[in-house]
Amino acid sequence: MSSTRNAAPDAPLDASPHVSDVTSDGAAWLASAGAYPRSTLAHWEERPEAPVVLPCGSAFDVVSAPAIFGRRMLDRMWDDGPGSGPVAEYRGRMLLFAAPGTAQRLPSLLAWEEWGARGRAGGRTGAVPPLLCHGAGDAVTVPAPAGAARRSASRWLVAPDTRLPWLPGPEIMLWAAVRAARAAVRISIFPPADQDAKVYDVSRRR
Repeated sequence: MSSTRNAAPDAPLDASPHVSDVTSDGAAWLASAGAYPRSTLAHWEERPEAPVVLPCGSAFDVVSAPAIFGRRMLDRMWDDGPGSGPVAEYRGRMLLFAAPGTAQRLPSLLAWEEWGARGRAGGRTGAVPPLLCHGAGDAVTVPAPAGAARRSASRWLVAPDTRLPWLPGPEIMLWAAVRAARAAVRISIFPPADQDAKVYDVSRRR
């Protein structure tokens, strides 16, 4: 379906329209997760560079993966799948926003498929690193809506741009995790591509 696109070698990384910029509608969607969305938006108006803590379980769940594995999941979703919902990078973790209920269902799906951290002896335990699934009763820190430096430890990779963003469910997250795990065992003699050059074409999302 959709795919990741590499920027032209001689083009600046910020030349194309950036999916890392949160729109006003996207900020409104993020703020809607909290009990006081107007206060959150007012806070961002005063401090647009400030990360905030938002509750999960109503507007979204979050699947938190180690940065490298999370990037592999994201690439699989865009290269071979339906695309992703909003995605952020925060302190060495990849935060993949998912449909409410995903946090409760995904661990059991991984265990049933024997890809989870607690798979049976002799199964595929460890192929998928432990994923932190944040749902009802949990909260996550999300990056500020204002653009961050490309190599910042807190930034949006696919920023929310609408009040009703499409969010993948547990089955799609399972598929992406399994595909990423399989890709991780392949040995390549080539160095990894510059990950900062990737642009995710959200206009082609299903």
